[in-house]
Amino acid sequence: MEKLKVAVQVYSVRDDAEKDFRGTVKKLKAMGYAALELAGLYGMTAQEVRQILDEEGCPAISAHVPYQMFEADLQKTVADYAAIGCRYIAIPYVTEEYRPDGAKYEEMLAFIEEIGRACNAAGMTLLYHNHDFEFVKMPNGTYGLDDMYARVDASLLQTEIDTCWVNVAGEEPSAYVRKYAGRCPIVHLKDFFMEGKVENKYELIGIDEKKKAREEGHFEFRPVGHGMQDMPSIVKAAAESGAEWVIVEQDQSVGRAPLEAVEMSRQFLAGLGL
Repeated sequence: MEKLKVAVQVYSVRDDAEKDFRGTVKKLKAMGYAALELAGLYGMTAQEVRQILDEEGCPAISAHVPYQMFEADLQKTVADYAAIGCRYIAIPYVTEEYRPDGAKYEEMLAFIEEIGRACNAAGMTLLYHNHDFEFVKMPNGTYGLDDMYARVDASLLQTEIDTCWVNVAGEEPSAYVRKYAGRCPIVHLKDFFMEGKVENKYELIGIDEKKKAREEGHFEFRPVGHGMQDMPSIVKAAAESGAEWVIVEQDQSVGRAPLEAVEMSRQFLAGLGL
């Protein structure tokens, strides 16, 4: 069993990256992150991003790419991230109509297969990054997320299990990682604290789903190892299930600078031997 490699999702430090992409990459590498997962190109071309990453010696192992970008221009989108050197592309989020209980779910499944084939042709693998809304029960009694993975062949779609949202949905994260052993090249490590009832957690990541405001509770993202997650068991499950990478993601930092938060996450994982 090989040692897991540790990367960081640049969305965690998006404001810093927007202001100074190269400087932020330098800082992340100095913290001990072996690679990045991109969330946008910060106004640069794919070639300009690749040049900075090459010069700083910190590659992009993967990227979160909005579903709408594939719809707009599938071939260019895939070509851009292949040019950057990504091995994986992840669909990070879908709007309500494309979700397992949405009107365009079947349409999305068909298009995911097309995206997966385009990624494979470019030497990359397509992933799906879950939230908690995929844990809706389907007519056959399975979760929507499981329905998606059952209906799209593993050669076209692998998992990027976000362990925070699995927990929020009421499932045990390490067990869910193990469920997809052999299909989980990347696992997202995200920690949080939650108490009481929290209706619209997505407001915390800048998404207004036009649902009821947060009420009767509290939810916040926290550095890895500083929240409610059993991170040692999740890391063990990832390693034993064939993952190559774990990626730190903190959607919002509370009470400290985002760069400080991701450094705390990296230090915690170093304490686990990563």
